[in-house]
Amino acid sequence: MTNKRRQKYIFVLGGVMSGVGKGVATASIAKILETRGFSVNAMKIDPYLNVDAGTMNPIEHGEVFVLDSGLECDQDMGNYERFLDKSLPHESYMTSGMVYKYVIDKERALGFNGKCVDPVPYISAEILRRIKKSIEKTKSDITIVEIGGTVGEYQNAIFIEAARVLKLKNPDDVTFVLVSYLPVPNKIGEMKTKPTQYAVQTMNSFGVHPDIIIARSDHHLDNKRREKLAFSSNIPTENIISAPDVDSIYDVPINFEKNGLSDTVLKLLKIKPRTSDLKDWKKAADRITKSRKEIKIGIVGKYFRTGDFVLSDVYISIIEALKHSAGQLRCKASIDWLDSEDYEKDKKNLKELSNYHGILVPGGFGERGIEGKILAIKYARENKIPYLGLCYGMQLAVLEYARHVVGLKDAQTAEIDPDSKNLVIDIMPEQKKMLAEEKYGATMRLGAYPAKIKKGTIAYNAYKQEEISERHRHRFEVNPEYIDILTKAGLIFSATSPDGRLMEIAELSKNIHPFFVGTQFHPEFKSSLLKPHPLFLSFMKVAEKKKNR
Repeated sequence: MTNKRRQKYIFVLGGVMSGVGKGVATASIAKILETRGFSVNAMKIDPYLNVDAGTMNPIEHGEVFVLDSGLECDQDMGNYERFLDKSLPHESYMTSGMVYKYVIDKERALGFNGKCVDPVPYISAEILRRIKKSIEKTKSDITIVEIGGTVGEYQNAIFIEAARVLKLKNPDDVTFVLVSYLPVPNKIGEMKTKPTQYAVQTMNSFGVHPDIIIARSDHHLDNKRREKLAFSSNIPTENIISAPDVDSIYDVPINFEKNGLSDTVLKLLKIKPRTSDLKDWKKAADRITKSRKEIKIGIVGKYFRTGDFVLSDVYISIIEALKHSAGQLRCKASIDWLDSEDYEKDKKNLKELSNYHGILVPGGFGERGIEGKILAIKYARENKIPYLGLCYGMQLAVLEYARHVVGLKDAQTAEIDPDSKNLVIDIMPEQKKMLAEEKYGATMRLGAYPAKIKKGTIAYNAYKQEEISERHRHRFEVNPEYIDILTKAGLIFSATSPDGRLMEIAELSKNIHPFFVGTQFHPEFKSSLLKPHPLFLSFMKVAEKKKNR
């Protein structure tokens, strides 16, 4: 960013209902502006009072995404990083809890010199301070801020107020985008604009007006509805963007550019346009949607009895990482959700695993379903089905090996039974005190940590380098007391922390198994459309070979 260029802001708000793709729309706007040659920063504001997303149930909130800094945040930050293909700083995320806690702590420390501290202007001023800190960290030309929730909710009113103040002070540098839903009731058969009209009126009541409306719907927006919405909302028709359902979220930036969205945004912000180049993105997106050769992956987990609608949110980064790698191979990832508790009830159900080209056990917490996961891992190992275990999936793979190969039949993790005789997986000593004091927030190994990879291993062949950095989110580690006995029995710890104390990747030799790998970290957090994660790519390559055989 040059000193001559003024910082530009885009605020993205939601209308009518949640879950219509505001986060993907924000990521897509960021992407198309980036392809125009601008440095873009994407921010997410969540209006809940949790200080971060770390203690929230994934069934209620969706996946907890982790940044390099270790901040546990909303899954939309993952979309931003996957679309922009870069790591965002912790300053690019905030919650109401963060903001209010900072202001209250400052007031308790006499930071306001005895003044009466009201939400306006002090809370809104703190919001703007955090936005500017994010800009300083990213050195961006354009900052896109997604305000969580929908307009009209009490929770996000103070954030809209902060945006209003910024617009008042910098009228040429701030624009507002409303992502709103236009329903087509089955019995009526007509797209209805009235809910979005009310959303615009609600925005107006906060002192802000949308410059662009992204019209989300099952169908394309026709000219009649576009004109009606433009007239009622006092917005030019060319600023109403049709955003129908698409086969892949990676098609959204392409659709936006067909509607000339980046030109509209640059015009509103009074920025001179630059040449756009989405060719590489379009090629990669097409490979995901147009590939017909399927690689069948079974994901063995426990969050499945709550209904199909939560699955994509709970495991969104894993789903996308599989898509990235499959697309690179000109294949399609066909994913089935396999409930580990079914294997506990009847071991005969394990036979269904032979129908898959690869088995994946994701991260998780708690006791429910883990014995079923261990049975699934054992089946994958013995039947030479490509296996990838992530975080808990690695720990359980180590337990399975300790039990059924080493012979430690009572091998256990301290997460389930801290009094077990053979704690092959144990908690880090420095965390025990925090847990004893019931301080559960931010008590894990969080964020990016370095690791060293041994040459000649599957991990090294994937990364093709000896030093890596990956993101973590866990409390438990492979107990150092059991490393020797595990390695003598054939388990390879192919990556460790630089001091050799912590085991980062466990695998079996290619001579024993075509692909049996577990990672203590979460590689899915660092995969993107244009750069699939090397471990996911290696896993899918072996799975493709199994399919071909």
